Amino acid sequence: MRAPLRSPSGPRADGHHQVLFVLAECVPFAIALLVLLVEFTPLHVLYTGPLLVATPALAAVTMGPRGTLAAAGTAVAVSVTTATYNQAWGSQQVYTNFLALFLVSAASFMTSRAARTRSENELNQVRRIAAAAQDVLLRPVPDRLGSLRAASMYLAAETGAQIGGDLYDVVQTRYGVRMIVGDVRGKGLPAVRAAAVVLGAFREAAHYEDDLVEVISHCGAALRRDAVVSGAAASDDVLLEGFVTALVAQVPDGPDRPLVEVINRGHPAPLLLHDGTVRSLVPTAPLPPLGLEDFISGPPGRIDSYPFAPGDRMLLCTDGVLEARDRNNTFFDLAAAMVTMRDHTREAFLEGLHQALLRHTRSRLADDVAILIVDRQEEDGVAADHPDGGPA
Repeated sequence: MRAPLRSPSGPRADGHHQVLFVLAECVPFAIALLVLLVEFTPLHVLYTGPLLVATPALAAVTMGPRGTLAAAGTAVAVSVTTATYNQAWGSQQVYTNFLALFLVSAASFMTSRAARTRSENELNQVRRIAAAAQDVLLRPVPDRLGSLRAASMYLAAETGAQIGGDLYDVVQTRYGVRMIVGDVRGKGLPAVRAAAVVLGAFREAAHYEDDLVEVISHCGAALRRDAVVSGAAASDDVLLEGFVTALVAQVPDGPDRPLVEVINRGHPAPLLLHDGTVRSLVPTAPLPPLGLEDFISGPPGRIDSYPFAPGDRMLLCTDGVLEARDRNNTFFDLAAAMVTMRDHTREAFLEGLHQALLRHTRSRLADDVAILIVDRQEEDGVAADHPDGGPA
């Protein structure tokens, strides 16, 4: 199954644009302060009424309904203060300014609220479309696959987004349970397209290719073929920018083969939790990512086998987890988190890992996160989980 998908909160704009946006929000209040300075100095002979009238309209552009009301309230307070200080009550000019300020404030508030409602409706529609696209691209992982129990989680780094360039899938075939985890270099729709191409190739080859090397080679060939057809591979430089790190794993059927077979193409190594100890399944012969097959000088790949006994837990993820940093640039310790939550069920483990990531990064993930967790149980599947809630 897939854990509930939640996008981390917090601003995602880059620092330069964020500073400009904050400065734009400060403009209405800076104008109010400027008016006070003018009115309390010999420059009070200048007519400042139009400046205050403009503040709600300026606030409506960047601050929303509440900010517009705050700017309007500030303008009214400044107008009352300056009129009292200059003993201008009773003059037609003061009441004209108040009337203009009221009309502009009311119009700015209604305009800002309408724009906010329209933006929220459009964002909700985009989120519904993204959720539907994700269900097609990253379909829910089956909870039970023979002696295996699986769960997954996807977190998009972009606020409000629900889909990106990370990919994963688990399928049960006549050769055993096969799974893939990958990460497309790049962002946006091209990354989503590349992820769809790789997943489509894997879902087809996993059922027909008996050799795991052929399965991942099929994924690489599909990626390069799609790049050529779409015109994205106009040069070698473009190919270098469009690679996909990926690994394919297979758990053969049968209690006499308690192992997992892995072929890794430049992806972070899986972690295996056995008897409270975490082991990284590092490949014996590193290979380049998909799309960079020209750099392979020898055999197209080598399958590494590792023990995967009942009671073990394997975690496959993208580098968004391993490269998550806190304010001191300290990387997230995934192995320690696995040990700490070793007795958690799969769902509780993913939720705990989600919260730990958000605490570590202060809800500001720098990259998308895809996590696939697989527990191995006895072949008969009698004991689904320990009574204490941990994996069998």
